[in-house]
Amino acid sequence: MELSHIDQNGKANMVDVGHKPNQIRKASAKGFIQLQPETLKLIRENQMKKGDVLTIAEIAGIQAAKRTPELIPLCHTLMLAKVDVKTTLCDNGVEVISYAKSIGQTGVEMEALTAASVALLTVYDMCKAVDKQMVIEQVKLIEKTKKDIE
Repeated sequence: MELSHIDQNGKANMVDVGHKPNQIRKASAKGFIQLQPETLKLIRENQMKKGDVLTIAEIAGIQAAKRTPELIPLCHTLMLAKVDVKTTLCDNGVEVISYAKSIGQTGVEMEALTAASVALLTVYDMCKAVDKQMVIEQVKLIEKTKKDIE
């Protein structure tokens, strides 16, 4: 298997996508953060001292997707057509699902993964004063597609 981010000398290399056609690129990712029942109650009742946890996490995820190439060195800067982050309060934590779309020459999976990850980190940050047992888990890509422009 050949790694595209390594040159012939084994050094890091940003992949040249200039020869690829523009396509509609979409990706979704998700993750979960386990929370204690008391923390969930505070979030549900909007009683966290730092504010509305779910809304702030969604906004943080969107901002993060737009900053992905600044965080991950070999990512291309993309013109994102859409980023969406949804948080859902569950019985034992918060699920985050992110979506990214671009028309371009490379995929948007890193943007979707970054959005989900930073949304979860934001929940962690906003709840750390009241919950010392939080666990972020199962951050993963759930879909990646590309389609020719018609």
